[in-house]
Amino acid sequence: MSTVRDAAGLERDLRGAVRGDVAFDPGTRAVYATDSSNYRQIPVGAVFPSSAADVAAALRVCADHDVPVLGRGGGTSLAGQGCNEAVVFDFSRHMNRILEIDPDARTARVQPGVVLDDLRAAVAEHGLTFGPDPATHAWCTLGGMISNNSCGTHALYAGKTVDNVLRLRVACYGGEEYDFGAYDEAEYAALVRAGAPEAGILGSLREIGRRHAEQIRERYPDIPRRVSGYNLDQLLPDQPLHVARLLVGTESTCALVTEAVVRLTTIPAVRRAVLLAYPTVFEAADAVPSILATPLPHPLLGLEGFDVTLVRQMRARKLNSAHLPLLPGLDEALEAGSGGWLLAEVGGANDAEADAAAQALIAAMPDQVGHRLLRAEEEQRGAWSIRESGLGATALREDGGHNAEGWEDGAVPPDRLGEYLRGITELWHEYGYSGAWYGHFGQGCVHTRNNFDLHTREGLRAYRSYVERAADLVVSLGGSLSGEHGDGQARGELLERMYGPELVDAFRQVKSVFDPRGRMNPGKVVDPYPLDQNLRYGPSYRQSVVLGAGSGFFALADDDGSVQHAAERCVGVGRCRRDDAGVMCPSYRATRDERHSTRGRAKLLVELFQGEVTPATWRNEDVREALDLCLACKGCATDCPTHVDMATYKAEFLAHFYRKRLRPRAMYALALTPWLLRLGARMPALANAATGEGPLGKLGRKMVGVTTRRPAPVIAAKTLRRRQRSAPAAAATVVLWPDTFTDAYRPELGEAWKSIFESVGERVAVPTAWACCGRPLYDAGMLTLARRTLRGLLDVLQPFIDQSIPVVVPEPSCLAAFRDELPGLLADDPRAKRLAELARSPAEHLLALAPEALDKLAEAAGLAARTADGETPRVLLHPHCHARAVNAIDADQRVLERLGYRVEVLDAGCCGLAGSFGFDAEHEELSRQIGTEQWLAKIVARADTDVDRCRLLIDGFSCATQYGHLAPPSSTVPRPQTLAELIGGPERQWHASR
Repeated sequence: MSTVRDAAGLERDLRGAVRGDVAFDPGTRAVYATDSSNYRQIPVGAVFPSSAADVAAALRVCADHDVPVLGRGGGTSLAGQGCNEAVVFDFSRHMNRILEIDPDARTARVQPGVVLDDLRAAVAEHGLTFGPDPATHAWCTLGGMISNNSCGTHALYAGKTVDNVLRLRVACYGGEEYDFGAYDEAEYAALVRAGAPEAGILGSLREIGRRHAEQIRERYPDIPRRVSGYNLDQLLPDQPLHVARLLVGTESTCALVTEAVVRLTTIPAVRRAVLLAYPTVFEAADAVPSILATPLPHPLLGLEGFDVTLVRQMRARKLNSAHLPLLPGLDEALEAGSGGWLLAEVGGANDAEADAAAQALIAAMPDQVGHRLLRAEEEQRGAWSIRESGLGATALREDGGHNAEGWEDGAVPPDRLGEYLRGITELWHEYGYSGAWYGHFGQGCVHTRNNFDLHTREGLRAYRSYVERAADLVVSLGGSLSGEHGDGQARGELLERMYGPELVDAFRQVKSVFDPRGRMNPGKVVDPYPLDQNLRYGPSYRQSVVLGAGSGFFALADDDGSVQHAAERCVGVGRCRRDDAGVMCPSYRATRDERHSTRGRAKLLVELFQGEVTPATWRNEDVREALDLCLACKGCATDCPTHVDMATYKAEFLAHFYRKRLRPRAMYALALTPWLLRLGARMPALANAATGEGPLGKLGRKMVGVTTRRPAPVIAAKTLRRRQRSAPAAAATVVLWPDTFTDAYRPELGEAWKSIFESVGERVAVPTAWACCGRPLYDAGMLTLARRTLRGLLDVLQPFIDQSIPVVVPEPSCLAAFRDELPGLLADDPRAKRLAELARSPAEHLLALAPEALDKLAEAAGLAARTADGETPRVLLHPHCHARAVNAIDADQRVLERLGYRVEVLDAGCCGLAGSFGFDAEHEELSRQIGTEQWLAKIVARADTDVDRCRLLIDGFSCATQYGHLAPPSSTVPRPQTLAELIGGPERQWHASR
């Protein structure tokens, strides 16, 4: 815990000095207490500067208060350099602009918070890219990459970050600002004559380089991936003094970067991937030197590797496992329990050149090496997703415990890689450790995470002994302690083993030139904390009894029934901070507040159980505020590499938070929607008037906290249940469940599905007895009522469960409740698991029928699917978030393709309405922002201006409602249709609102 004497005064002075944001609240401090490493240190507070002037001003204030500082980008540091008892400067919120692109000079000028993929997208039109590309390329920042000297897959072709930095503008502790680049003797002399502020620093650095030149030449390994330590090789005499590159990799221990000029590189227009299979990962490593020496028409772009252990862990975690069949020899490797693959990427200016390079590589391989050439972009992306799954797949053990980094980043000369892997594996056997190998084989840098015991004193003693011996091994092979992720606290203590005490003292001297007071990220790299202190899950970590196993509402079977264990799934990968793909995390994408990311919320929950920075109580306001903007979209359940399910944790937390307390009025009004609709369906005209656009309706909604900016959905004149006769349970072959939304708002949709199923020979039962899955209750944490409601659902469906009759649920969110919340809340009732297995989407049921049934529908839908000129239209399929969460998307696509449509599954994210979320008056504005800026914009961008040629499939009630509220009334925007319509149901639009 920080011991800053006047935190309130510091916060006040910072607020007065900067135009950006300042946050010292417990919630913010909690989410910045960890990065993606083993370490945890609670910060003093956080500053979110809006400009370089803000940075300098904030540093002056911190110096006045004698408080340490730390710079941070994406927060994915793996060596502990991204957390400290300091004021954290987060550049990602505001300082994220690309300032200039010069395609002729092949340079870009950027702020430190620019996301790498945003820069790459901006320069792609010029045929350029920024070469280094870590696996976190979609959310890591340039400032973070500069701080860590990041590398990534294509460093083989384009070099490390240090090789691609030309100039840096920085601010030092106290607020001094400098602009550094490279200087020859004449340029240095000119600075001296001009009295430039940089001159004094350059003079000191030149002297350090002169004094230590011999040791630098002797002790710095000549390998592609030397990342450990400061870049003293940039200070050697008889070459330009490159201060900007010296500062790369200093992990904000010297200065904070406020602007960077980086070098861009060309990229081949066409690429090919070649997968090579070997009996063991060691033999794959042994093959690297010969592959690197193979003459090719174009240099290798990348050469990655991984082993069969990673593949098994991917399958166990269901992480990109659909792409694993691309691997040659997969079945044999899994059966043998041994195997390794290399993934080589080549390129060329056109298809012919790229194919020639790939064939040249394959021709050079020995006959016994299995191979597969991937030409299609989709297959190549699949292969790369296997490699990029490393961190997520290896983070958790099969028993739910954590694998940990600590020795996961060593690098050796590529021709000694096999020797290194064998040596480390022998150490594993000696210490009882295990792990998977994956990484940048072509540059001798390989990653792993191991089952270290960091929880006990005995385990820590073994861990320290192991990493010391691993360090000695890598040094003996001419390698580097870190080949990519930096030193921080994890390896700072080991640097003397690699460089000796004299050069480590030279690091100290360099730091003193920039930071004489030692307040820039203290305890990292230079004069570091011991590697076995400040551990996140060390011996002092508290296993809280606030929620013991089995005492909650949800079973959480994979996490010992504990929300604490469930939240610990988050290892800080940060994928929830990406913008370009997937669903998670829609609220973070709008607010840019780390507390509103899946990662931030998980960290807050973990901190709740520690009770140090935020109270250890279910009545925790910090956690409630962070969860308040969670849309419960369940995107994290699939997008998160470790399957953090924040929607479930939110429901569990709110159930305890509001126990024996009144909830906000809007929670009652929206959570009890199924019961209100049941009542309103008896008098639909009166109910619609009471919630409509008239004065009475608006007043009523306002009084209960429901937004008046949206029209309320209209209850049908006659619900689906009321249109049916009693359900013939004995004769039925399928149950069509009248979920709340279909029953009350879209009964025509239910009747359309009944008609479709009957047209292919099904005997359809539609239960008329009222029951509900309780979908709206979960968002409010009304889990006692939810359990009661679900038992009523089981009672109604008991006759069909007993006969194993499939239950089709038209509404995706309700289907998700059947499959997820139902067995999670009623784990003690065997009927719950059975019903979850019987529940299907309409498309899944169609695919389960005999092929002749779909053929019949395809014939009937054939004419309807044609445009005026006889072409088959394209269908844009927007999947409901909850459908994604329970793997109910592929069936829709497969059915449409069987009907003859051309299908494109949209990756537009969450619609932002999220059931009750967007109808809550307090959330409506954010819901609209998410829907307009993120979701709708992506749909419109993909839609054809000729709406006759482009159909838009939106089956979820929330998504269709949001589209109806936000989409412009234009003939160039397609109206949403349901799958039933596209199959050939009634040609009408299912109106979700007035």
